[in-house]
Amino acid sequence: MTTPDYITLFLYIAGIFVISTLSARRTRSQKEMFSAGRNSPWWASGLSGFMTMFSAGTFVVWGGIAYELGFVAVAINTCYGIAALLAGYFVAGKWNQLGVSTPAEFVQLRFGNTGLHFFTWTMLIKRILGVSVSLYALAILLVALIPMNLTWAIILFGTIVVIYTMQGGLWAVLMTDVLQFIVLTVVVLMVAILMITGMDMASYKEAVPEHFFNPVAGKYGWFFLFGWVTIHFFMIGAEWAFVQRFLAVRSPREAKKSSYLFGIMYLVTPLFWLLPPLLYRGQVEGVDKEQAYILAAKSVLPPGVLGLMFAAMFSATASMVSSQLNVFAGVLTNDFYKAFFNPAASEKTLLKTGRFFTLLLGGLLVFAAIMVPKMGGAEKLIISINSLLVVPLFAPTLWGLFSKKIGIRDMITVALTSFAIGLALRFGLSANPLILESSSLWTVKAYLAENSKNVEVLVGVVFPILLLIFFEKKRHGVDPGAERVLSHRAKEESTLTTDNTSAAFDPFPARMVLYSLLVIGGWIIVLGLRESEARSLLLSFGFGLAVLAGGIQLMIRKLQR
Repeated sequence: MTTPDYITLFLYIAGIFVISTLSARRTRSQKEMFSAGRNSPWWASGLSGFMTMFSAGTFVVWGGIAYELGFVAVAINTCYGIAALLAGYFVAGKWNQLGVSTPAEFVQLRFGNTGLHFFTWTMLIKRILGVSVSLYALAILLVALIPMNLTWAIILFGTIVVIYTMQGGLWAVLMTDVLQFIVLTVVVLMVAILMITGMDMASYKEAVPEHFFNPVAGKYGWFFLFGWVTIHFFMIGAEWAFVQRFLAVRSPREAKKSSYLFGIMYLVTPLFWLLPPLLYRGQVEGVDKEQAYILAAKSVLPPGVLGLMFAAMFSATASMVSSQLNVFAGVLTNDFYKAFFNPAASEKTLLKTGRFFTLLLGGLLVFAAIMVPKMGGAEKLIISINSLLVVPLFAPTLWGLFSKKIGIRDMITVALTSFAIGLALRFGLSANPLILESSSLWTVKAYLAENSKNVEVLVGVVFPILLLIFFEKKRHGVDPGAERVLSHRAKEESTLTTDNTSAAFDPFPARMVLYSLLVIGGWIIVLGLRESEARSLLLSFGFGLAVLAGGIQLMIRKLQR
């Protein structure tokens, strides 16, 4: 990277800390730190949820699949949009109207302390592994640009995310997510335009493999896509980082709107995000697929904007990491420390405790990211984790949101049985080096290896849902946990409203967007004036962002009247 690239990256990181500091001024209690006081605009929660699904893994894992297999990567990412729309229709509003402060509070009411402990610790391990892949992927991209030790790259960026999340809480997460969305959109659009300009499409079609334009390829078939939609319906509908956004808005209606925004964006944008590696395959073959995205950007971006591209990738990862740190720090603070160790803790004590847990979890996350290469690498780890663990963990919780029959025994049975079978197939048979060709198990091992994704969907998606249907038919009467949820909701109904969108307008989120647009647009204009390469494109983007900022200022004035 050049000097302007380093300046760009430095300014971006400085901007994150400015937003975090401003958010910290609004964070005077643990409620503000972990649920934004239930005052988040629906669009901020929707964009934040959208960005939470992003990470550097999007560029490393899905960018790598796009470079290797083509449009199948677009089809996989479109599944997120379908899942988010379904979650918005069936689940988002129901979470908001429960009257709980955190998703962990619902789990404790519905499944008791045993269910809370089981779900929290298993999901914490799962998310640390999953998010560590994103942090590792970001470091891989940094090392591709800067001669730097991989371990130190992980520590550096992990520390940055932990500090701003610890300082500003959920407001910092939401507002930096919006900033990250702006940066990511601007830069990816710029890369796509520069790569498309002057490209000979006839030569491109001849250069890429024959299967490149198919929505399915290799082990990623239609059954896998069905499973991927199902997996992410349960993830978006029950994972605490997403549920937190349903709880942070003012009403069930706004919770639905936030999920619909998330879903629509994932239906229409995957092709846009993945254009760089898709186009790069027609230009250069034989590169490391995990670095294809950043190499594609590097091939066309003028000095200064490549730093913005890396800032965008950092943005995506920071969004995912900060969301998970915030939600689990909230659970450990409210539902463990306060509930079991210090029920009389003051707001000041809880705030300090929340920041301590953020720091502790951040350290565990950095350590796990350093260990990713020893756990099978980015693509293998992230897809296997989601395929085998998401539905067994989240399906019982989501089922308990609607069903009054299943209880803690059913929850644990579904999870542990699915875990055991999945681990046995994944590591006991398909990855067991002790099984020889002469063994009768060799045929089974070969089948599992050849159809690994379908097997993961069967074991990790279909099997736990069938178990839940079986328990639903077998159980009679109302589970005590369901009665506790109904009782709690009845107590909270006096303070809840069906639609609280008429609350006083809070200009803080919109102003953060306004300032972000002005700063990013201004810096792009500076780069355009400084660099002759792509000057017209840079100036067009810069002035366009300034005009958009002006429109937001007019909207703020109108709403404040």
